[in-house]
Amino acid sequence: MHSPLSPFAPLKPREDVLAWSVLTDVSTRIENRRIVPVYPAAVNTLDQKTQRIQGFMMPLDAGEQQRHFLLASVPLTCAFCTPGGPESMVEVRTKAPVKYSQGAVVVEGRFHVLKNDPYGLYYRMTEAVGVK
Repeated sequence: MHSPLSPFAPLKPREDVLAWSVLTDVSTRIENRRIVPVYPAAVNTLDQKTQRIQGFMMPLDAGEQQRHFLLASVPLTCAFCTPGGPESMVEVRTKAPVKYSQGAVVVEGRFHVLKNDPYGLYYRMTEAVGVK
């Protein structure tokens, strides 16, 4: 959910990107003392397909050019806090560096629905490129 205290405007709806409301429609269950995601059919059909997602960058490396980052559904309001749970973030690995931006960016690539990620992530995008 977008905080009203955020200095950044919320994402404007776009027809050409995957809606975060689809990705965040995930439930969980306990399995072998672990919390695991339970994806609806609409999410499972996205696996291994090319998708476009709009969001806010959370860099994982130093520098202006990023090849590995998290894309979040809402902007960061604290440098030490995640803006939501794993259902509201996508790990992105790009083909070529993408310039860091505090505003919204759009990336396109192969989308992965993760079933048992060791870091607790639900989604990953590989072979991504920045889209204008």
